[in-house]
Amino acid sequence: MATGELSTEQRLLSSLYRRLDRERAAAKAELAAALLDPDEQRWHREVAVRTLSEQVGRLTVADEGLCFGRTDHADGSRTYIGRIGLYDPEDDYRPALTDWRAPIARPFYTATGAHPEGLTRRRHFRTRGRRLESFHDDELELGGTLLEALDAPRGETMRDIVATIQAEQDEIIRLDHRGVLVVEGGPGTGKTAVALHRVAYLLYTQRERLSRQGVLVVGPNPGFLRYIGDVLPSLGETDVVFATPGELFPGIRTTLEDTPEVQGLKGGLAAVDLLREAISDRQELPENPMPVELEDVTVHVDASAALAARDKARASGLLHNEARQVFHDTLADVLVRRATALIGEDWPELAADVRRDLDDNPDLRKAVDALWPTLTARRLLADLYEGRCFALGYPELYRSNGRAWTVSDVPLLDEAAELLGTSGDAEREAERERAEEVSYAQGVLEVIDTDAEMYSEELRAVDLVNAEWLADRHTFRDHRTVAERAAADREWTYGHVVVDEAQELSEMEWRVLMRRSPNRSMTIVGDLAQRQAEAGVRSWGSLLSPYVRDRWVHRRLSVNYRTPAAVMEYAASALAELDPSAVLPTSVRSGESPVEMVVEDLAVVSRLCASSGTFAVIGYEGGLTPAAAKGLEFDTVVVVEPERMTAAERYVALTRATQRLVVVRLKR
Repeated sequence: MATGELSTEQRLLSSLYRRLDRERAAAKAELAAALLDPDEQRWHREVAVRTLSEQVGRLTVADEGLCFGRTDHADGSRTYIGRIGLYDPEDDYRPALTDWRAPIARPFYTATGAHPEGLTRRRHFRTRGRRLESFHDDELELGGTLLEALDAPRGETMRDIVATIQAEQDEIIRLDHRGVLVVEGGPGTGKTAVALHRVAYLLYTQRERLSRQGVLVVGPNPGFLRYIGDVLPSLGETDVVFATPGELFPGIRTTLEDTPEVQGLKGGLAAVDLLREAISDRQELPENPMPVELEDVTVHVDASAALAARDKARASGLLHNEARQVFHDTLADVLVRRATALIGEDWPELAADVRRDLDDNPDLRKAVDALWPTLTARRLLADLYEGRCFALGYPELYRSNGRAWTVSDVPLLDEAAELLGTSGDAEREAERERAEEVSYAQGVLEVIDTDAEMYSEELRAVDLVNAEWLADRHTFRDHRTVAERAAADREWTYGHVVVDEAQELSEMEWRVLMRRSPNRSMTIVGDLAQRQAEAGVRSWGSLLSPYVRDRWVHRRLSVNYRTPAAVMEYAASALAELDPSAVLPTSVRSGESPVEMVVEDLAVVSRLCASSGTFAVIGYEGGLTPAAAKGLEFDTVVVVEPERMTAAERYVALTRATQRLVVVRLKR
């Protein structure tokens, strides 16, 4: 590598960083001005604040690894490839740096020696901070840059793969399909990374639509989401909500699991009928007449009056909470007739007076609360679990603390909310929105105040305003980011939904996700061979056909970039037990042979294996469970007593290592 050429590329990189700094400073200045402009119309100000906040965020995260490569074209031109696009205003706004998602950047990932796609050379940059340390010119085939990345130690979070995307992966990332895309592949094939980069690509090519609706990414557990959480922000994308199945109902965050028996009961579609039964059970008839005292007479809500009101409310076709008013009004009509009959008068003014008395009568309100209560999803399920389940014939659902929510409860809560309808509690909703406004305003102030040195000699926005003042001045829910609004709104529908480890989700969980994606634009990532949940997916076609018919496509990743061949061969017996016809993905590295040992104390193994890189113990004798390890990777993995695991659990545990696998049996 010529020193002069390295210096030339460093100067180019430095100029790109200067341009990035100027654009970021300008965006922050515009954001501060928009926040403090007293003359701008509120709606325009809100749009400007949101747009500029997102722009500042994209320009900030682009700082790390801004430019990672170059393509030299047969016509003599060059294209520099990076995380975002930057333009040169002094050269008719020609691209100085091309976004990796742009069509012209695609040959950087797909060109090969056999199919160069108009390229004469592809150059990969290796940078540290803002400094170019070296570059590598490859021969347009699998080689140095990818293998160097694969051999590098793993960190605590997933790295993006924009510098090393391979043709097989790129085809899926850029696939022009508006329906459901299923990406299937064995361990280490890059399913998750491909799905996340597809999200970034879609946000780039369909920004106007997706920036309004956002993207939902569902992963199997909080550890997995922490692991992948930096990938999209590092690519400049923030309009994304990350959630586990235990977080798909606003206000609930749970990792508690039911027993397999109860998971099966709650996960099947029969749970919908169970919820309907539970709601009908709350539409009651009084065991004894309930007195309602009026000014001149006392009338009673008895079983016949309540039955007439219940029949009419149910016949209205309204949801439970919305039909409550029909129940109240019908009951009031019955009581008006009874009251006028007891008084012995029958003239219109008397009936109107009695009706007015009933409309605000505490006894009638008490009766309606008892016979047709306003229900929330949480109250319905808590009451069901704490005792009503016995009368309905589901004793296995009983638990003393009905609100100790499990992951399997989340889709039931969502389904119950659909069946119950709104309760119209406007005051509580307003308080919640106010708290969210203040939180959003504080976040905006922090965004424009991140570079303390830049403003050390100047008057800053935070010196003039605080979050409360800003929230009061801009009282619009839309001040929150798309991701913040979407996460707080159960009825929010997303422009695109990504589901990782999709084979684990139950039928009820899929109902939740399909409600979140009425346009059925989804990327589903999974491996049926790794299914652990009894209520999980057994066939993609059986899962998707009821929702999308034939509007889905399947793509398979066949190359294992993570797990060495020696480790995969060791795991082959577990895969054969799951599916004798299954074929292992092809590993690009041979790797070290797994080590087996018998020990008295796991601490000995930990000291031996944790000397370098990331490290994990997977098993039921401490460490991660196989379920918690799904989707994760570590340089060294110790699997403890794999014989205690199911075949699916064993297959997952044995395929998490990128370098070394140690299999341990404990001496009894």
